[in-house]
Amino acid sequence: MATITASERIAGVYIVELQTFGDERGTFVETYRREWIPGAREMIQSNRGDRKAGCVVGLHYHLHQADYWYVPFGRCRAVLHDLRVGSPTDGATEAVDLGERADGTLVHRGLYIPPGVAHGFASLSDMTITYLVDGYYNPADELGVAWDDPEIGGDWGLTDAVVSGRDAANPKRSALAPHAIPRWPLRT
Repeated sequence: MATITASERIAGVYIVELQTFGDERGTFVETYRREWIPGAREMIQSNRGDRKAGCVVGLHYHLHQADYWYVPFGRCRAVLHDLRVGSPTDGATEAVDLGERADGTLVHRGLYIPPGVAHGFASLSDMTITYLVDGYYNPADELGVAWDDPEIGGDWGLTDAVVSGRDAANPKRSALAPHAIPRWPLRT
């Protein structure tokens, strides 16, 4: 059985320590169950991204969509920031390592990210990330905030990050348009 822990820093974020089963043939891991996350909606789409070491993806956020991340190969640092004005953890930032440890040991861990929480990751090695979402792709709900905003203060674990043009152009938190600022409570 997986061990589910509510984040102590950001309300609605859950870290899931996954149970593995294995023998000489290999390993089996159940990576997600809806019942693990209180109040979660059904995940309806699955995505996979492969990244080279040294890149930063994000910070992205959604007003209507939750994400669930799992890293089956490689190592990354997820950075989360609560943008939800009025939430009990508004302005909190948290870093969660996913995938392999520095020694190469794979840690099977899932990460649930509710709407309104900005999220991104730094690839600390070549890596694969899979993520489930509870809403189909909607460009109107694909929002971003500057990954390197000092107000957010994310610890990415990198010194020279490779960032996409889209992510490099994201505004600082203080410059977000009023219609793009999540308000607490959002649906989960």
